[in-house]
Amino acid sequence: MPFHLPEKQAAFSTDTSPDAPPEGERWSSWDGATHGPKPRPDWVITQLGAVDADLGVLKTGKEADVHVLRRWVPGTDRVVTMAAKRYRSGDHRLFHRDSGYLEGRRVRKSREMRAMARRTDFGKQVIAGQWAMAEFDALRRLWELELPVPYPVQLDETEMLMEFVGDVDGETPVAAPRLVQTRPEPDLLADLFEQLRSAMLTLAHHGWTHGDLSPYNVLVHEERLVLIDWPQVVDVIGNPKGFEFLERDALTMTTWFRRKGLEVDDGELVADLVAEATARF
Repeated sequence: MPFHLPEKQAAFSTDTSPDAPPEGERWSSWDGATHGPKPRPDWVITQLGAVDADLGVLKTGKEADVHVLRRWVPGTDRVVTMAAKRYRSGDHRLFHRDSGYLEGRRVRKSREMRAMARRTDFGKQVIAGQWAMAEFDALRRLWELELPVPYPVQLDETEMLMEFVGDVDGETPVAAPRLVQTRPEPDLLADLFEQLRSAMLTLAHHGWTHGDLSPYNVLVHEERLVLIDWPQVVDVIGNPKGFEFLERDALTMTTWFRRKGLEVDDGELVADLVAEATARF
């Protein structure tokens, strides 16, 4: 059957302008956006006649808010629920740690470099674009490496649409819990740690670390870890503090697993990660 929004979300557009969609809040923003890697999952809707509707805020943060967005093709059964990450405007953004993460990143124009360094309004906009593009590019590359990350659907300026991780079968989407909210049984706890270790080793092998990894930005869906929040992804070699970020990521995660009762060796994981990161040099 064709998809219809619940009554509280208004199936029909309230926009009376001639170019307004017949349903939803806006036409699909697919056209003109930067797209995710191919082959795309079957659930990605690319039709230009599709429409979008915002279902509400999923998560708020200092740099961006994450909304739940539904996209469908009117008159068909084609519908998908996605997460929409929207970076805030320059006047309200709080990139409180950006100086350390931005080390090793470059922009082509010296004017932009100066504006970033001085944190002018224009500089903040440049930084916002860098954060959004950095996260989208990271997700594209990590997805291609088959790492446990959400599929990045598209990037349109400072709005990134990506796979919604959770249950979308019911009328109201339910997001997967964060790792910090879970209480895994011993066998699952051990398996989750091995999933994490494998992902971190693959990242390190390609010269990266998450940069802000914690149980708060790891989801657990159907006994599978999904790593989220990648705007600060760090080039371990190119960033002067790259190995500090790598070690911090490792220690933050091993501390959580140890508190849950799993015996893990901090030093062993850090040593393995450093070995992988330096293997090509």
